[in-house]
Amino acid sequence: MAALALSLGWLGLVGWFFLTMEPEQARLSRADPLGFMMTILGVFLPVALIWVAAAAARTARIMREESGRLQAAIDAMRLSYLDQQQMAGLSLKRDMEERIEQMGRAQAVLRAELASLQAQPEALLDAPARPQPPEPQPALALDGEEAPDPLPPEDFVRALDFPRTDRDREGFAVLRRALEHHPTARVVTAAQDVLTLLSQDGIYMDDLVPDHADVATWRRFAEGARGAEIAALSGIRDRSSLALTAGRMRDDTVFRDTVHHFLRSFDAALAGFAPRATDHELMLLADSRSGRAFMLTGRVAGIFG
Repeated sequence: MAALALSLGWLGLVGWFFLTMEPEQARLSRADPLGFMMTILGVFLPVALIWVAAAAARTARIMREESGRLQAAIDAMRLSYLDQQQMAGLSLKRDMEERIEQMGRAQAVLRAELASLQAQPEALLDAPARPQPPEPQPALALDGEEAPDPLPPEDFVRALDFPRTDRDREGFAVLRRALEHHPTARVVTAAQDVLTLLSQDGIYMDDLVPDHADVATWRRFAEGARGAEIAALSGIRDRSSLALTAGRMRDDTVFRDTVHHFLRSFDAALAGFAPRATDHELMLLADSRSGRAFMLTGRVAGIFG
């Protein structure tokens, strides 16, 4: 509208100019071709400039509007991304809390099972000091008889991997059988003690991803090899877990004694298990929770060379 008003105003001014021009001057202007061209340019060039300026102004306005819409869209996307990140963070936090709570419940149930089953051998050992029941007592391996037959390899591995949740009925059934077998009960109890202490520092075996050594290295270790040839067993690379475990070993004597007892128990159990286990069963033991705890604490203790 402004350009149209300016154009009409300019054309009106030009028309008034020609209407008031003297006839002789008008005739000379029309007779000179160059003068006539200059007159045409003088009349229409300002009009053209007015409409070019109008078009530029309109384009600038459209650009400003598009820029505002684009900025609003970017702001909306940024806010949406931040909301999604916050929701994802809250979801991850809830998942981690549920996982830790579930593992804590499973460990509590496991400790109760260990306590109840460990109380049975103690009751049997205390039996001579109590009134004897009328029926004969079952024979114990502590009386000099032969040790009970070893557990099947699959039960041995399952016991050292422990029940996954407090609803793992099969896992608890295997664990009960393992704890009734005294040689296995010793290493299972030692492993549970270490896992419990490690969990106090937020170290959970399920979170560790070890670099597994080959089965031949595990067999050489079970046969008594030490030093550089079994260095591949130190497959735990998680720096945080290694640092926390090393600090606890240095500052906590109870933790250090518990770890050393576990390492000796696992070493002895592995020496008896490896000759009767297949390669697959031996690698399952290495990847169990107790196996990962052995790799972690063994590396910190320096037993792998």
